[in-house]
Amino acid sequence: MQFNSDPQDFHRQLSELATQIGARRIGVCSLDQDEALAHLDRWLAQEFMGEMQWMQRGRALRADLSQVHPGAQRIVIAAFDYRPAGPDEWEVIQDPDAAFISRYALGRDYHKTLRKRMKTLASHLLEPHQFRVFSDSAPVLEKHFAEQAGLGWIGKHTLILSKNQGSWCFLAGFLTDADLPVTQAQETPRCGSCTACIDICPTKAIVAPYQLDARRCISYHTIEMDEPIPTEFREAMGNRVFGCDDCQLVCPWNRYADIGDQEFSPRHGWEHASLEELWALEEADFERLTAGMAIRRAGYTKFRSNLAIAIGNAPGSSDWIERLKAETSDDARLSDHVRWALDQQRRKCSR
Repeated sequence: MQFNSDPQDFHRQLSELATQIGARRIGVCSLDQDEALAHLDRWLAQEFMGEMQWMQRGRALRADLSQVHPGAQRIVIAAFDYRPAGPDEWEVIQDPDAAFISRYALGRDYHKTLRKRMKTLASHLLEPHQFRVFSDSAPVLEKHFAEQAGLGWIGKHTLILSKNQGSWCFLAGFLTDADLPVTQAQETPRCGSCTACIDICPTKAIVAPYQLDARRCISYHTIEMDEPIPTEFREAMGNRVFGCDDCQLVCPWNRYADIGDQEFSPRHGWEHASLEELWALEEADFERLTAGMAIRRAGYTKFRSNLAIAIGNAPGSSDWIERLKAETSDDARLSDHVRWALDQQRRKCSR
């Protein structure tokens, strides 16, 4: 199928194809990103990326997208909503015997799934033009281009926001050498004077509007980092064992978010799993249960080390002391977290 060169007909055609692959919003933009690159450079200069050195290494590719896809002229980018149905998230966070897992990680891993969907769309739309698909998998400033393509605006928590669907979405798209008509309408930023996301952050990682210091972020420490989590953040983590959604949960615009794509629905009842249930998992069980899920990215040992912090924050229990003492792993991060959790549990039980 060849894309229609008339802008109005093209965007109608694009919207129809997007609906077929489960995207609720889609748009097209040019590769203009000077302002976004300047913001990235300030972020890198402040070392807010922490140990994510790939952000620094990929700077040149982000600046020249023709190195990512030769002849690139346009980006087509779509939003796929994922908010699950299920228990109230705050109830899970406030349950000290439960484990909170970021909502995006409870179902199917979005990376391959959405790249496959975007490849289907591009193949129908762009013949004979070339394209490269991505979904959090290429050196592309996705949130900036999503904003330029009319999918929403970048909120103070640094996530893409839409007045109709909030921020519970995955982004996926493709670079192409086709000179597609760009989306003209963009959403007006609507954060206003609200600072709810800044105020709620347990570790104060949103250091200013639109500025996230990853070195303070629970998601960074429970997903990206391999070193032990700094002691100063451990109590503030509470029971958040993989990621953190507080800044989304408190955002007023997320009141309007619909339930998302069923392919990303929670598995195994882990939307309100107990710490006891997850701690009891053997590695083979973890590997089997997390096949095809985003949470598998952490790996068994890191996930277990995150659980140890949550156990340290749980109510004092002699049972937990015995279970922690039985941990025999020689992994440095897990051993460090278990020692801390034991100290916390012993202190609580001695009161």
